[in-house]
Amino acid sequence: MTVTDGILIKGIGGFYYVEAAGEIYECKAKGIHRRKGMSPLAGDSVQITINNEGYCSLDKIHERRNFLIRPPVANIDKLFVLASTCEPLPSTLVIDKMTAIAQDKNIDCAIVFTKEDLKSDEGLAEVYRKSGFETYTVSAATGAGLDEIRNAINGNICVFSGNSGVGKSTLLNALIPELSLETGEISEKLGRGRHTTRQVELFKVGNGYIADTPGFAAIDMLDTKLLIRKENLPFCFKEFLPYLGTCKFSTCTHVADKGCRICEAIENGEIMKSRHESYISMYNEVKDIKDWELK
Repeated sequence: MTVTDGILIKGIGGFYYVEAAGEIYECKAKGIHRRKGMSPLAGDSVQITINNEGYCSLDKIHERRNFLIRPPVANIDKLFVLASTCEPLPSTLVIDKMTAIAQDKNIDCAIVFTKEDLKSDEGLAEVYRKSGFETYTVSAATGAGLDEIRNAINGNICVFSGNSGVGKSTLLNALIPELSLETGEISEKLGRGRHTTRQVELFKVGNGYIADTPGFAAIDMLDTKLLIRKENLPFCFKEFLPYLGTCKFSTCTHVADKGCRICEAIENGEIMKSRHESYISMYNEVKDIKDWELK
């Protein structure tokens, strides 16, 4: 019998698969986790017991640095927000909602524009570089940008996320050819892709891990699990941070208030207009939500 620590790679059908000391062990979780209301998540640092007979138990979940419920992943070092340059067309609002959620959860974030071989990003990459994000343009077909993505993954637990059809599984196949993940074609009728990923699983890339994440395409800011309160929202736009606290009025909403330093920065080209438009849209979604509605 051996007790050791490892990282939870995936959970399916009540079994949990843990990588420890270069091996993958199939484990059953002890009931104490259910009684504590803490379900094991991919990315969890865990303690397991390896029995000589082959039976293994997941005994302990170590304290998490961060986690997301939708998708269910823990201890994320970097969230890669994927957007295609075409088919489907990129939505800055979707990108900005994802980056704001990452900022709210203290998760580092990078933007990846896919399908660069089909169409250029038309300056969107520069918008996000100016907003302080690591930004990449890649093509799974030509291999352009893949080495940069591998380097960014190295040593980290990373999450791929983005709208259906942006090429998450295709990019994973390019990074890890032996996976041969199922991919979906774009629906011309609907103008979006069909979900093809069925479970969260961490895949090894060099000395890092990356998760493909179903169910994180349509982000609803009214979902209380992902809700960013209106008072916290300005802090989830990193380029706003130098200006916060310097507006004429302490009650400034940074939408169109008189004496707003953020609005001035937009006029001066210091903050990108599309980012502020996303902020306004997100603010309007949450501004009237009361605390009692969250219970």
